[in-house]
Order: sequence, then structure tokens, then C-alpha cells
Amino acid sequence: MAKYTKTMQGDIDDFVAYLKDKILKGSFTASLEEEEHYRNAVSYSVLVFERYSYIGSNRLSLSITIVQEHDSLRLVAVSSGGSQAVLFKVNTFGEDSFLGKLIKIIEAY
Repeated sequence: MAKYTKTMQGDIDDFVAYLKDKILKGSFTASLEEEEHYRNAVSYSVLVFERYSYIGSNRLSLSITIVQEHDSLRLVAVSSGGSQAVLFKVNTFGEDSFLGKLIKIIEAY
């Protein structure tokens, strides 16, 4: 499991639309598995993506939670599922790669 957090300025709806577009266009095996949105004084969005990892020969997930309060966004992203072992984690390259692509997308925003 790999984790990334970031605080930034922006609008949650614009940022969520941007993330969905870039992640889904960035990998032909990526899919948006589920999403949940809540809008009020404090708003949030939860996005769960999956994609196939050729290195690990398996699917892995990327869960993203974004919270907006005023014009401040707080993002937490966690990738998981890239291990091939039964009792302990080995080969987490896919998890790190999926999260690394997300970080590049966020930095370009």
C-alpha cells in the first residue's frame, strides 16, 4: 500500500472532473469503479479507480478522497492490491506506479 496527501487551493467539482479525465485517459485498463460526492459547507468526493498492472499481472486500486472547506482542498490517495504474496507483501511496483502517475497529474493541475 502506498499513500499520498496534499493540500491545495481549488474548486472540488473542477478538480474531480480533471482527475477523472486524466486518470481514465492515462491508462487504457483504468476504470472508475465507484464514486460518492457530498456538497455542503464542507464537501467531499471519494473516487475508487482500478487498473491492470502488467508487472504484477493483477489488478490494483487507487482510492482518492478529496475534502473542500472554503477554497482549500485536502486530498488523500491510497493505492492497494499490487502484491502477489499470500502472507506478506512483495512486488508493490504497480501500486507505486499508479500513485506516481496520480502525483504527476496533481502537480500539473
